[in-house]
Amino acid sequence: MCEHDNSDEGECRCKVERVPNFSQPRLLLELAKKPAHGYELIERLGQIGSLGPDPGNFYRMLRSLEQEGLVCSTWDTQNAGPARRVYKLTEQGLEYLHTWAITIQQTRACLERFLSEYQTLFP
Repeated sequence: MCEHDNSDEGECRCKVERVPNFSQPRLLLELAKKPAHGYELIERLGQIGSLGPDPGNFYRMLRSLEQEGLVCSTWDTQNAGPARRVYKLTEQGLEYLHTWAITIQQTRACLERFLSEYQTLFP
């Protein structure tokens, strides 16, 4: 139990959660750096955050991004072992990544204003 627990259910209200929907722009940014197969992307994203993405949801997201035209994939049969899909960011995906960056900058500005007001009220 948390020292800040004020709820009747006995659950901590200060539990920190991940930023919703942040996995999509993070994935697009990784693909902007260089094309990669799914497992490599999962490893790279796991190194950035505290937890790697859930593989099932991750591959569903990749397929969805491909259906939307934001990423494309080709089969890599050059390396030893089974063929793997290599994902690459498309021009449309790059534009979408830029849109995400603008949205994140605007969100950051709102959060900074909130924290500034909060710290003024509760130094």
